[in-house]
Amino acid sequence: MITDENILPQIGSDDGRAAFSRVLVSLYKGVLYRDNSEKLWNDLLGNQARAADHFSIIGLQLIVDEKEGFAYLRYPHPGDVPNSPDDETPKLVARRSLTFQVSLLLALLRKRLAEFDASGEGTRLVMTLDEIVATVDIFMPEGGNEARVTDKIEANINKIKDMGFIRSLKNRPHEYEVLGIIKAFVDAEWEAEFERRLADYKNHIRSGAAGREKEE
Repeated sequence: MITDENILPQIGSDDGRAAFSRVLVSLYKGVLYRDNSEKLWNDLLGNQARAADHFSIIGLQLIVDEKEGFAYLRYPHPGDVPNSPDDETPKLVARRSLTFQVSLLLALLRKRLAEFDASGEGTRLVMTLDEIVATVDIFMPEGGNEARVTDKIEANINKIKDMGFIRSLKNRPHEYEVLGIIKAFVDAEWEAEFERRLADYKNHIRSGAAGREKEE
């Protein structure tokens, strides 16, 4: 029979067990940010090893970035962890298949965040909706319906917001903070692969434009 005692390590007081439970629940729900709750973040740091052991039992890897102030769960990459679960193991955390345009948006925001960090202008990168749309719009095919293109970009912004890569500022819904977790998701290998896809995409756009010119 499975009980709380089987699932949670014995960590002393009732308060300690409650704190540990809150950490686990928060991580199961999504990314845990230091800025959202300093107390919950400190509880995570105090129970990090126990939490990592708990998640490893079900094949999940706990990633904690103390510098950036976020923590999240992922499935280990092949070879990262011995005896990691294979593709037949039921998954608690869904893998997301990203469209090209969502991937483009993530890559451009990752690049913008790197430039911001290098500039030393501040600690939080905040971009308006218009700024994000303008950043992506230059990669869209020319001659399309402008309003429709903008609507599509806004829809993709909402998708990555739901995924936890950006968040709206309080009382300023059209301003977004680009969150540090995007650095963990868009690593060097991901960027290299995306650059190859982007080159193919640009060639496709140029070919389409050349075809339209011939028709005219």
